[in-house]
Parts: sequence; C-alpha cells; structure tokens
Amino acid sequence: MKKLGIGIQSFPKLLNENCVYVDKTEHIYELITQGSNYFFSRPRRFGKSLLVSTLSEIFSGNKELFQEFWIYDKIDWKAYPLIHIDFSALDYKEQTLEDTLHKRLKKIANNFKIEFKTKSYSEKFEELIEILSQKEQVVILIDEYDKPIIDYLDYIEQAEKNRGILKNFYSILKSQDKNIKFLFITGVSKFSKVSIFSDLNHLQDITTSKIFSNMLGYTEKELIIYFSNHIDRLAKEFELNKNELLEKIKHYYNGYSWDGKNFVYNPFSILNLFAEREFKNYWFATGTPTFLVEYLRKLHTFPKDLETINVNDSFFNKFTLSNMDVYSLLFQTGYFTIKKKDEYNDYHLGYPNEEVRVSFLYNLLEAYSYNQLGPLSNSLINLRKSVLKKNLESFVSNIKSIFASIPYDIFIPDLEAYYHSILYIVFRLLGVYINCEVHTNHGRVDAVIEIDSHIYIIEFKMESAEDAMKQIHEKKYYEKYVGINKEVVLIGIAFGEKERNLKDWKVELMNDKKDS
Repeated sequence: MKKLGIGIQSFPKLLNENCVYVDKTEHIYELITQGSNYFFSRPRRFGKSLLVSTLSEIFSGNKELFQEFWIYDKIDWKAYPLIHIDFSALDYKEQTLEDTLHKRLKKIANNFKIEFKTKSYSEKFEELIEILSQKEQVVILIDEYDKPIIDYLDYIEQAEKNRGILKNFYSILKSQDKNIKFLFITGVSKFSKVSIFSDLNHLQDITTSKIFSNMLGYTEKELIIYFSNHIDRLAKEFELNKNELLEKIKHYYNGYSWDGKNFVYNPFSILNLFAEREFKNYWFATGTPTFLVEYLRKLHTFPKDLETINVNDSFFNKFTLSNMDVYSLLFQTGYFTIKKKDEYNDYHLGYPNEEVRVSFLYNLLEAYSYNQLGPLSNSLINLRKSVLKKNLESFVSNIKSIFASIPYDIFIPDLEAYYHSILYIVFRLLGVYINCEVHTNHGRVDAVIEIDSHIYIIEFKMESAEDAMKQIHEKKYYEKYVGINKEVVLIGIAFGEKERNLKDWKVELMNDKKDS
C-alpha cells in the first residue's frame, strides 16, 4: 500500500517516498500544449504547489520521473531555463517585500552565475529573463502570488502597499512575452486585473474553465482507483460496505466545483481521512476564517443568506482591496463553491460539503455570539439531548444559556434579526445530528425538528409567545405533518428586548388543536 504524502509539495519527493500520486499529467499536457500564459486560482491546501513542482520537473526535462504517468511518451522532453518563485516560502514579514524579492532574484541569478547590473527588483526580474532567454525561452512559475496580500487582509494599508509592489514586479512580464516559453501564476484570490495584472491582458485566466476544472482535487473515479486499498481498510474498520463508505466520504469531502458540472474531493481532507481513519474537519482546521466571519458580522449578514448565493460572470472579476466583496472572498478562499451553472450563465454558490458547512457555522456562531466555542458546544450538546429526550424544560433552558452567555453591553442594531441569526445557526448545527428544517410551503418557520416519535414546530417572536403561536396557526405550519404517526408539538417562544433573552414560551399538542 502506497504512503499518503500529506504536506509533500515536491513531485520528486512524493515519488521517492513511494506516496500516492493521482496522475494529473493529461490535464497538464492540455495546459502546456494549448497555451503559454496562465493564471489559475484554487483555495489553500488544494495541490497548487505540487502542480507547480510537477510543471518544474517537466520543463526541466526530467523524463525519467514520469515513466508511470500518462504524459511520458506524449511530449518532446526538453530542458528550459526556469524561474520559480514561491511566495509561501518567502519571508516578507521579518523584512520588507522589496528586500525579499531582491534576495530571491539574487539566489536565482547565482544559480545561473549571473551578476545583476540593474538595481530595482522589477528591473532585476526583467534583466534575469533577458539574459536567460539568450539561448532558450524562459519558463516562469509563480506560486501563491497573492500571499503577501492575503496575509494582511485585516491590515489593508500593508495589503495595499504589497499590492503595489507586486503590480510593479509583474508589470515587466508583458514586454518580455517574446522571451517567455511558458508563464504560470497561481494563487488563492483572483484580484481584478486592474488592481494587480493591469498590464497582463495576455494572461489567460483558467480558474473557472471547464477544461481544467478537474486539474486539482480528486474526482470520484480517481478516488476509487488510486485509494482502493485505503478505502477497503477504512470500510472494514467502520464496518460499512464500500458503497456506504463512499457515500459518507462524498458527503463530507466532495462538492468542490469551478464550473458547476465537475465536482472534486478536497485532496488534503482525503489524505488525512485515510491517514487518521477518522472523519474530521481536516482542511478547515488549517485556516480558521476569523477575518471572514468577523467581516460578515460587521455587515450584519443574516446566516441563512449564506446557504445559496446567485451571481453572474462579473462576480468572478470584481474582487479588489478597496471594494472587497465578502461573497467573492468566500468563494475564492474555498468556503463557497459553484453548486451549479444554469442556462443563463448564472452561478449558484454554496457550501461545498459537510466539513465546510458545519465548521463554518460553528465559527459563525462563535463570532455572532461573541463567545468561545467550548461553552457553546456544550450548550449545543445539551440542547440536542433535550430534544431527543423530549424534555421541553431543558430545551428552553439550553436556549436561554446560549443567549445568557452573550455579553450584555454589545451594540445590536436590529435585535430581532440578531436573535434569528443566532437561532438559525443553532438549529442548522442541530440538524447535523437530527432532522431539522427551516421552511414550509406557506412561509418560513423558524425550525422544524423531527425525531422518531415527535415533530417540534417552533416559531420565535419578540416580546409575545402568543404572537409566535398565532403565526404557527395562521400559516398552518403543521399542515404537512397531519396524518403521520408522530406527535406534533407546537412551540411559540418570545424574546424580551429588556431581558435580552428568552422571555416566555407556549406549547400546544396537535391533539389539543380545534382548528383545521
């Protein structure tokens, strides 16, 4: 059984250590034979650096490394002068970004025994390309181009400064096009061309190209072929048949798409799943989106509005530091993905899978309640237990405890919307463990919780539990459940503005109802 190369971003090292390599060289062949100047965006931990490393070995002419792979006999193997800059490996926090670029360019120049005559970092970059291209066109690979910007999204002044430096650095590439055999730039974010790549109008953006939609991440077919031994071992350990296990893996880790048709599994989560043999939030844990959830809270975004976002083509080109679109940022960083693309070329965005949805909701709850996740998790566990045990007193008590933990002095411009935001997150998280819905064909009920013997229909209002119960009756939220062999419980809950917590509640059983 081949090893799992978790964290290995070097193609030769992956092979030398006998790790699984999902053969993406047919996609790479398409890349290097159909064009020469590319920009490609994918979220963190999605294999961008391994892709760049593979390209480096191909353009270095290292044919022997590819004997087992599709591309082996498909190209003329030839070595080109190569400039590889990986911004994730550069230290621009202890020193200025300009100094970091100077040092990296000098290191590359030393490898080719070149002495610079120019002084600025952009001039040195240009000089390096011109000298190296005297015998053969140059291959330029730039990985994580935007990291000096992304790392400072909560410090916009520094992010803007780094953006300006990078803009100057990349500006020379257009004039050097005749000297460049192949240019490939990767990153997490797709900043608008005006803000970063204003001069690179020859750069082909393949981020949402259907041709390259599966170039990173694992397709279902690849998962089954390359990880068959790991799947069999995991199925045995979980006492599931293979199809049951594959459905569970799909639910947790599949769902990423950049064209709305082709869907892939998160490669980092898959590798960790087979290594740890446990379903956990592996990818999400590597980068908690504190900045994003805080930004959503400041914008007073209602969490239910994050379930499905509809956008058009222009959405993918409008992300700038001066006008940050939070939905665009959520998409580019991997918390949203394209769920489908319709006949009008409109895109429907949403959470890619269970790992991201649940983890993001927990972070939203922490941010919206101004609280730590530990106590909140405890309240959620107790809330779930109270529902399963049909203990309404405990159910109400645990909702109270969640709101009691929120600092009293925080400013809330719309108290009712705020309460609904918290409760929406709570019940969506509760739905991980039990059947929890939040809508009917007559309108939107705050929550419908279904267990083996009971169905709870819950409505929340400010100040009046009577009004909450009245709305349940007027909208007939219970109607779809009439005639099923379960007891239906109607619950109206009131929150008090003065108390900033649950104020009153009413309960009715369907058997007690007189109206039809």
